[in-house]
This record gives sequence, structure tokens and C-alpha cells, in this order.
Amino acid sequence: MKRMFAAALCFSMLLAGCGKSAPDTLPAADETAYSREVFAMDTYMTLQAYGAEGEAGVTAAEAEIRRLDALLSVSSQEGDIYQLNHQRKGEVTQDTILLLKKAAEVSAETEGLFDCTIAPVMELWGFRSGDFHVPQDAALTEALSKMDVSGIRLSGNTVTLDPDVSVDLGGIAKGYTSQRIMEVYQEQGVTSGIVSLGGNVQALGTKPDGSFWRVALQDPEKPEEYFGILEVADAAVITSGGYQRNFTENGKRYHHIIDPRTGYPAENGLISVTIVSKDGTLADALSTSLFIMGPEESTAFWQDHKDAFEAILVTDDRKILITEGLQNEYKPLSDDPVFVIQS
Repeated sequence: MKRMFAAALCFSMLLAGCGKSAPDTLPAADETAYSREVFAMDTYMTLQAYGAEGEAGVTAAEAEIRRLDALLSVSSQEGDIYQLNHQRKGEVTQDTILLLKKAAEVSAETEGLFDCTIAPVMELWGFRSGDFHVPQDAALTEALSKMDVSGIRLSGNTVTLDPDVSVDLGGIAKGYTSQRIMEVYQEQGVTSGIVSLGGNVQALGTKPDGSFWRVALQDPEKPEEYFGILEVADAAVITSGGYQRNFTENGKRYHHIIDPRTGYPAENGLISVTIVSKDGTLADALSTSLFIMGPEESTAFWQDHKDAFEAILVTDDRKILITEGLQNEYKPLSDDPVFVIQS
């Protein structure tokens, strides 16, 4: 119940007015909001679209969510990923091809820190089944040996997997889904809309009155609270943090963001990473990658790729690091010190 309450609170804050100047009047139809709640991809999602085409927009968006959930889930027997992992070779949809190419691209850019073949390691920790436990070293070494992004070979719409390699696009699928929802909205004639996918938010345009959307950023140590608000338009805001899925064994907490270099949860000085980008797919992949990098490497990575995204990093000693492109859009809700990362 706490998770559902937090999600609802986050979305209500997200949709609150931001106080920017706006026209005094707009046609009533433009201000009409159409909302829908959907449970898919193991999370609660909230869709909202404004205007005369809003109802058609959220209806089409829900259908797209259902389609992608079935297509990309590792457990959906009719989907591309399940079939690939069991048949080792086959024709797949263009969506899957696009995601596999993006996964390979981000893997190369992050020197393997984003790895869509990490499924055997995640399964060992129980993050797929819910049977959480710290794996034995020998089993972990064996699972790590099965990870190899180069073991995914594409030829047209046909994908072939090397022996022992399996694919899990969970680290990128929600970002792709939010990106597709924006495209579906536009196809339906919606010009103002937003979606919240359990930690992933993406907005189309501005609010109907011309003001920015306001996205509340969850406190990684007190998930029922928020440390700041971002004002955005036409952007995805995607956060990764160890608080989202974790378990405790022998007094130590273990989270689900695994460092593919070690097979253990990343402990590199960050407790939350938020990525802001017009590309929801990229933002989803990078939120995980930068979390693993830690503050110094993340800073250097942003400086080399600053045209593609902005970021907010929360360190384990409670410093808020904000890339310079967001310094005017971030509004603090806590007393944590804020530092601007310069290019």
C-alpha cells in the first residue's frame, strides 16, 4: 500500500501547477484531462492526456503498453524475448531490433556497464523469482561467464544468440514504452500529455496552460518523501536507485542494480540517479549505467555526452549533483547541499 500511495502522491505533485505565466483563457476542450491507470511490466502506470483527442490518446496508449509488455517480457511465451531465449534464433519485430541495437550502443558507450545479457546473474540473486539470497562465489563466476552482448547477432529481422547467452530488456523496456506512448499520443493528435511508469516519467509538450510539468524526485533514503522537483517539457525523467528493489540478509541490504564487473550490487558512492532526456529509451539505460559508475565517472561521462542528456545524482553522503543544464529547472525540497556539474 505504501508503494501505491507514494506513486499516487508523486503523480499528483507532478501535475501540480508550477507558477509560470500562462494565458488567462483557453478553449475548455484543451483543458479537459483524460486519465487511465494500467498495471503492466510489474508496475502501476498512470496515463494522462489533454484536449479533444485525449481519450483516444490514452486508449491507444494503453493498447500499446499491453502490446509491448507481451512482446518484451522474458516470461511471455508468445513474445520475442521468451522465444529468443528458448529457440536461440528467430525473426523478431522491429521494436525488438531497435531495442537490441540501442542496448548494444549503450553497452559500448558505457564500456559494458549496461548489459542486457545480465539475466543469469539477476536470477542467481533472486531478483527475477523473488527468492532473494546472496549467491555462492562459484555460481556467480559461472553466471558472469554467460554474459556477452557480442553474443547477440542481428541479420535483418533475424536474431541469433550464442550458446548460454540470454536476453533481458527490462533495463530499457520501460523507457522505450514511455517513448512510444509519446509517439502514440502524437499520432492521435494529442499535444499535451504525460505518463508515469513507476519511476519513469515522460511528458509531451507542456501543460495546456503553457506551464512546465513538475516531476517530484523521490528521496532514496525516505521513499515516502521527496528531495526536489524538476520542471520539464518534452522530456523523459527516469530514476534508478537501490531503494526500488532490495532485500536484507545477515544484516546487510542488497539492491537490484548489479555491477556486471563484479556480479554484486553496485556500491560506488551513489544512491540515486535521475536522467533527463528527450529520448526515454536512452534515459532508462543511462540511469542504471551512471548509478554503477559512481559520481566521478558519471560526471566525466556526462561531460562527454552532454548534448544527449542531463542528470541529477544523489551521493551516499547526501550531496545533490546537478548537471548545469538543469540548474534553473531544479527546485530543492530538502536541506541537502546542491552542487552544479559544469561542462
